[in-house]
Formats: sequence, C-alpha cells, structure tokens
Amino acid sequence: MMNGDMEKILACRSCGSSDLKSFFDLGEHPLANSLLKDPNEAEQFYPLSLSWCGNCELVQLNETIRPSIMFRNYPWVTGTSKTVRDFSQVFSELALKKSKKDNPFVLEVASNDGTFLMPFIKKGCRVLGVDPAENIVEIAVKNGVPTLPEFFNAEISKKILEEYGPADIVVARNVLYHLANLQDVMNGIEHVLADDGVLIVEFHYAGEMLKDLHYDSIYHEHVCYYTLKTFEGLLKRFGLYAFDLDISPINSGGLIVYVSKIKSEESEALKLLHKKEEVQGVNEFKNWEKFAKRALEHKEKLLEMLKGIEKGSTIIGWGASTRSSTLLNFCGVDSTFLPAIIDMNPLRQGLYTAGTHILITSAEEGMARNPNIIFILAWNFADEISGMLKDTYNFKGSRIIPLPNEPRIIK
Repeated sequence: MMNGDMEKILACRSCGSSDLKSFFDLGEHPLANSLLKDPNEAEQFYPLSLSWCGNCELVQLNETIRPSIMFRNYPWVTGTSKTVRDFSQVFSELALKKSKKDNPFVLEVASNDGTFLMPFIKKGCRVLGVDPAENIVEIAVKNGVPTLPEFFNAEISKKILEEYGPADIVVARNVLYHLANLQDVMNGIEHVLADDGVLIVEFHYAGEMLKDLHYDSIYHEHVCYYTLKTFEGLLKRFGLYAFDLDISPINSGGLIVYVSKIKSEESEALKLLHKKEEVQGVNEFKNWEKFAKRALEHKEKLLEMLKGIEKGSTIIGWGASTRSSTLLNFCGVDSTFLPAIIDMNPLRQGLYTAGTHILITSAEEGMARNPNIIFILAWNFADEISGMLKDTYNFKGSRIIPLPNEPRIIK
C-alpha cells in the first residue's frame, strides 16, 4: 500500500495466477482526471506499469488505485462528443436487434450522463443506469434518465433484481477494464442478467492498441487491456459466452461484444477475429515487449518534432482527455510547449492538466489566441475536430497528430 490509496497486485485480476511478467514501466503519473484549480497545487503521483499473465495472457496494470478516489467526482461527460452522441443512436439499434424482447428492460453499468440510455427511452424501453460519480448522476437525472449513484457490484445487483426484475439487456461500455473489483462486478452482471438476456460489452481492443501503439490508453483507471481471447476467458469463468461482435467507432479500435448465458454458434466475425489474433500474435509476451520499446521510441520522435517547430509559432492543444494525460506526462510535454488545451467539456474548462499544468480553455478562448498549429491530443476524434476547425473557425494552419503509430504534422 502507498498512503492507503494504492495496492500492487500479486495475482492476475482475471484468473488469479501469480505468474505475472512486467514489461512496461511508464514512470510515476498523477491520476489522469485529477485536474487542478491552481497549477501550484500539491499532487500525488503513482507508479504506472504493465504486466502480462503467463496463464491467461491478460495484459494489466500492476497497480490498483482506490476507486473512490478516481470515480466519485468525475470530469468526463459522455455526451460532450458529437461522434459519441451519434453512435448512441446506432448502439441502441444494434442492441435491440440482439434482444429477444419487444420492450426490454435495459440496465447500464457505469452509465455516466445517460447518453446511451436516452435512445432506449425514446424507443419505449424501461431503463436504469448505475454510476458512482455523483456529479454526473445529477446530470443524468436532470436528463430524465433514472440512475443510481452507486458502484455496481453483486450486492447492488441483488437490490436491482428485487426492485426492477432481471435485465433483458445489460450494457457495460468502457467499464470492465476499469474495475479493481472485477470478480464482484462480473458476479453482479451474471446475477442480474435474464436467462435469455444479452450482455453488451464495449472496450478498447488491446489488439488494436498493440498494432497501432495506443500507449496513451494506459492510465490508472484502465486496469485491464482485453483481447478477444482474454475477454472470453473472463466470461467463461462466470458461465457467459460471446456469440457475436461489432466494431465501435470510439477509441480508434473498440470492440462491441455480444454475450449470453447460453452457449451458441459463434458468428463469422468472432471466428475471424480469433484467427486474426492467432496469426498476429496479439497475446504473445514478446510482442508486448516490442510494444514497450516502440512507445519509448515514439516519445523521442514526438519531442524532437515539438522542439523543431519554428520559433514564434503559437501551438494550442485540443482535447484534455484522460488519454492525453498519459501522453503529456510520459513524453514530458508541459506548459512550456503548450500554453493551453481546448476542451469542449465545461467541467474541465478553467482547470489545469494533472502533472503538466496546462490551462484548459473553451474553444472560443483557445482560438482567440490565433494559433497556427493545433496539437490534436484527442487524436481518436481527429476527423470531428478537424472538421470543426475548418467549418467553424476557418483554421488554415497545421495540425499535429501524435498517434496512431508515428507522430506527424499535417500542413
């Protein structure tokens, strides 16, 4: 333990094996969402490093931070991005096609502001969200989405079952890799899911992370990094089985996996990804060792690029996301490189980035500085941001895109 806030794991979070092999140490980082009101505030830094399980091959953090520190007051609001809002409509249609019920009861674990439950409400479904961030739950309730301000677990699932009945659809978007109490949450999901229900899980796919060097997705909130194989290994321990998948437009490499309590014929998409993983070796330790080496090389290239920018240039960042925190801290990019970062989330504006102390501003304030270079930190939304720069701000300068793979300047 460190100050009672951090614990180093001794066994795999999924299978319990003690055969853990460390391969990537990113140094000490602040919590990515611990934004500062004052850049001179004292900060707590924690080790950030990855291991690979020799038994089930799951890639995971060596450190677990107490969840109440990270999630009780949360600055990420799902509905901030137009890409995400648009996808919520598509997601509801995909989900309802998989359900066997006309008007299913939809339960979302870590439902945030309710963006992904709203389309179900409009379609006449009964819904319930569960989220520990009390500030975000207030927003969800104001949006008309019934939401419990709780950490979902087996105990909460029993209360939901008693009051609402079994869930025909359980949605867990970008949450099952956040969990320190993974076993408890999986027990809760298995308990509350109807026998003929469908669990729909979305997560940032570790195979894409490995291939395209998404090392910025490594931060203290993300404790597990799933491939299809390692995710199915987790499911089977709870009597759950994947039967189909889709590709998510979020995170530049996300999977949507459809799961049931009944083992059935796997879709062609599932079979194809199994084969692809085997061919590409995404679960092999040697390839994750190479990933760590590539990340260190990327850091040097990015810093060289930033140091080579012509004097007198005005650079502004765009997207003070959790992922950007890892990139900035790992590469040592602070306010001497970037005077400000634009972010569309009003909960972040006026604050400073953790560790690197860069002011976060609105788009209006940031563009009023007349930048001639925009550093797109939220590179997984680069198309949306580039379109906004062109259509709303008539921006004609250069853009820096740090990932995937090589950093590059688009002039």
